[in-house]
Amino acid sequence: MTARDGDGWVQCDCGNKHWGRHGAAGLLLIRGNEILLQHRAPWVHSGDTWGIPGGARDSHESMEEAAIREAVEELGIDPTLVTPIQHFLDDHSVWSYTTVIASADNNLVAHELNEESERVEWVAREVVHTMNLHPSFAASWPALLALLAELGI
Repeated sequence: MTARDGDGWVQCDCGNKHWGRHGAAGLLLIRGNEILLQHRAPWVHSGDTWGIPGGARDSHESMEEAAIREAVEELGIDPTLVTPIQHFLDDHSVWSYTTVIASADNNLVAHELNEESERVEWVAREVVHTMNLHPSFAASWPALLALLAELGI
């Protein structure tokens, strides 16, 4: 097993601190008109909000590998039931977050696997904006929706 070297905060030029010494990645799973969202535990950074599973990328991982690993760790998904489609990059120069957009097989099951999650739900795209979203996910959601429309998914 390769050592986990991505954990740690980065002071960003935008004035915020971001998790992930080598950047971070998350997995936007799509099944039909729904996306899989995770209700983050109150104690985590920007807790008690809804977002996608994700976290720090290790130096030896691609963004896709990191996003899928995080979803496996947090939601217990079977990665063989995930098909990556596209990446969406939120680039802050000294730090970046990549959203890996992927389709989920109908047999994919997700559940709260560790203390970082309070709930996991498939949510219709048209109601996502009404939820208490993680601030960074909320900021990216309109662009992600536009990209999904452009891709025809």
